[in-house]
Amino acid sequence: MSAHTTDAASPVAYYPGSAEYDEHRAGFQAREHHQPAQVVAARAAGDVVAAVRHAAESCMPIAVQATGHGLANPLAGAGVLVSTRRMDRVDVDPGAGTAWVGAGARWRDVIEAAARYGLAPLSGSMPGVGAVSYTLGGGLGLMARRYGFAADHVTRLELVTVDGSLLSVSEHEEPDLFWALRGGGGSFGIVTGLEMALMPVARLVGGGLMFDLGETPEVVSTWLQWTAAMPSEMTSAMTMLEVSERHMAHVQIAYLGSAAEADELVAPLRALKPAYDGLQEIPYRRSDTVFSEPDQPHAYVGDNVLLRAIDEERLWDAIAASAPEPGRSVRSIISVRHLGGALSTPPRVANAVSHREAMYLLCVVGVVAPTTTSNAASARALHDELLANWSGTAIGSSPNFTFGRPDQRAAAELFDTERRDRLLQLARKYDPAGLLHPSFVIA
Repeated sequence: MSAHTTDAASPVAYYPGSAEYDEHRAGFQAREHHQPAQVVAARAAGDVVAAVRHAAESCMPIAVQATGHGLANPLAGAGVLVSTRRMDRVDVDPGAGTAWVGAGARWRDVIEAAARYGLAPLSGSMPGVGAVSYTLGGGLGLMARRYGFAADHVTRLELVTVDGSLLSVSEHEEPDLFWALRGGGGSFGIVTGLEMALMPVARLVGGGLMFDLGETPEVVSTWLQWTAAMPSEMTSAMTMLEVSERHMAHVQIAYLGSAAEADELVAPLRALKPAYDGLQEIPYRRSDTVFSEPDQPHAYVGDNVLLRAIDEERLWDAIAASAPEPGRSVRSIISVRHLGGALSTPPRVANAVSHREAMYLLCVVGVVAPTTTSNAASARALHDELLANWSGTAIGSSPNFTFGRPDQRAAAELFDTERRDRLLQLARKYDPAGLLHPSFVIA
C-alpha cells in the first residue's frame, strides 16, 4: 500500500432518500445521474477496497465518480457508486517535478499546488474536470502539442481491482495494467490516485480572439492554413458558437513562449480585425481563461471524430447547421482542435492512446434540456448527421470528447485493432463478470 493511502475503518454509505445520497451521485452532467442502490463516499483507498469487495461478493455493478463531467454509462437502480470527491489530496514533489493526485482531485487543485513551485500539469481546458478520469482517457490539454497527452506523463498509479486487491501499477509493477490504464479508461478497476510529471511552466500567452462569422467568414480558412505553420509550442482550437445572438468563431490560443513571439505568430489572425482580442501573457493559474468554458452543471450531449486533415467545405456544412436560427430546437457548438506536434510521438513507455496520426479533432456539443429525452435525441440525430459527412476520412474518435450517448462508442473507433484486442483481453481478465461501469466500455 502506498504512503499516500490510509485505511478507513468503515466506509460511509448513503442510500436513496438521503440528501447525502443525492449530493454524491450528482455531477456536472445534469442530463442524467447515477441511480445506485447505495453510494460509498470514499475517504481513502481502504474505503474503495471495502466497497468493491462488498459489491463483488453480491455481484452488484460498480461505478466510480469524481466530478461527473463524462457520465455516459450510469447505474440504473442497482449497484454501488463509489464517490471519490473527498479523495482530493494533491502532493507535489518539486525536486522530482511530480505530483501525486488523488482520485477526486480536480485540475484546479493540481494547478494551484504545482504553481507554488513554478510548475504546471498537463491539464485540460476546464479546471473543474477530475484530473484522474481525464488522464485515464488520454488527456488532450492546453500544452498538448508541446508535451503530448497527459497519459504519456503518468509514472505510477494505485488501482483497486474487482477482487478487492490494491495494486501499485508502474512500468515495473503490473506493466500490462500500466499500459492499459494510460489511455484505456476505467475497465480494469478503480484508480485511487496517480503520480504524474509536471512541466516547468509558470506562465503562458493565452486567451481568445472572437470573430463574427457573418462579417469575417474568412477566419475559418485563415485559421486552418495558419495551423499548418505553427510550432509545437502553439496549441490552438477554433470553436463556433452563439454569443448574444451572433454566430461567432472563438479562436483559442495557448502559447509557450514570449508575448513578442506570440504577437508575431498571431499576426495573420489579428489582421482580420477580431471583434474581441483577449490574448495576453497570464500565469498558468489563469489558464481557464483560454477557453472560458461554462463552469456550472448543465445538460449536454456530444461526439467527435479524429481527422488527418479538414475539408473546409464539409466544415462549413457543419457550421451552417449549428448557426443560430429562429425556431431551431437544437443549437450545437462546433469545435476544432489542432493536434500534431508531441501528440504524434509515442511516449518512452508505450500506452493505450490510439490514433496519434490525427491532426485535428472535430467535436460537436449540444446543450439540451435536463428533464426531457426528445431534445437530447434531436441533438444526437443532428450530431450523427454532421459527423457522417466525415465517415470516409475519420480515423477514429477520442474517449474524452464523447458526451452522454446512450449506447457506448464502439471500441473499434476509440482504439486501433491491436490496442482494442489487448484492452479487451485485460478487461476480461480483471473484470470477468463485467461488474464495472466505466465511462466508455471496452467491448
